Amino acid sequence: MENFGFFLFYVIAIVVLVLHFNGTLEEYELEWLVYVLAVAVFPVVFLL
Repeated sequence: MENFGFFLFYVIAIVVLVLHFNGTLEEYELEWLVYVLAVAVFPVVFLL
């Protein structure tokens, strides 16, 4: 069950990246999600 958090994080990260490269985030002015994802990666890397 503890791996579910990592799984959920990576699924959200992949979705954000796909939407970024499709241009969908820019269309809806949600490019800030890429920066939030970048900041969120650091604690996850330390927990691995």
